[in-house]
Amino acid sequence: MAFNALTSRSDVAALIPEDVSREILSDLASTGWLLGLARRLPDLPRAQRRMPVLSTLPVAYFVDGDTGLKQTTEAAWANKYIDAEELAVIVPIPQSVLDDADYDIWAEIRPLLVDAFNNKLAGAVLYGTDIPATWTTNLGAAGIRALAAARTAVVSIAGFADLYEAILGESAAGAADGLLAVLEADGYQATAHVGHISMRTRLRNCRDADGNPVFHSLPAGQAARYQLDGADVWFPADGVINSAQSLLITGQWNQLVYAMRQDITYTIATEGVIQDAAGNIVYNLFQRDMVALRAVMRIGFALPNPINYVQPTEASRCPFAVLVA
Repeated sequence: MAFNALTSRSDVAALIPEDVSREILSDLASTGWLLGLARRLPDLPRAQRRMPVLSTLPVAYFVDGDTGLKQTTEAAWANKYIDAEELAVIVPIPQSVLDDADYDIWAEIRPLLVDAFNNKLAGAVLYGTDIPATWTTNLGAAGIRALAAARTAVVSIAGFADLYEAILGESAAGAADGLLAVLEADGYQATAHVGHISMRTRLRNCRDADGNPVFHSLPAGQAARYQLDGADVWFPADGVINSAQSLLITGQWNQLVYAMRQDITYTIATEGVIQDAAGNIVYNLFQRDMVALRAVMRIGFALPNPINYVQPTEASRCPFAVLVA
């Protein structure tokens, strides 16, 4: 029995037309909160792109008197990179299910693929879960949470009198900085906040001395949406946000960039085997009358982190701050 035969993309072109492939990519951006917050760069023509990033700012000087000497300055750029890595998922389906179904199997599988891709991307970028080595280098750490810890941009609620102070408290001598103060000290302003769903309860329960809610969602009759200091708060329900690592991640999210190397491509196989990491055969497609749909895409993330006037030291600069318990 052959194990390397499969029905290729060209063989099923009538079943998976190109407009469907583009629709899947569109779904990734529209349903994935991470791709909605980050900034998309032009598609990659090859696996790696070099990005010159400003690393030294020029300085101007006053001239002393009519014949004073004019001083010199410089501007410099450093090379940063974004690398496309492969992301893939296989969905095996019994042939009998396909034969008996009176609905569009592809329409049922599509949202599952979108969720799988979005969740994997978010887990890698935020917490370094299964993160590719090139992304660790290009992000400056194994995920945003690790970067914030390395740049002293993690704030603990336990160190403040209440939740309001932990998030919006201003810097004061001898006092810890609130979440937004930590971000702004590095020259960034929050464009969005991403919180664990339990933060909704914490925000609703935060009250002033008279018992009035401090934080408000939109008025009744509108979709519930929270804002902190004018920036929307997202509460993903995809299970990616880990409350043990972050209750709230605030940042200037357009500093996080991504680029596509290739659109999602598909292969449908009716012969071959699916193995686990130990090499054990989990499914024998031919023997068990199964069909496997494989979806593959290539995408890269990076955090160029260019110099700014507020915090010129890159080793101390972080465009994100993280709130923990």
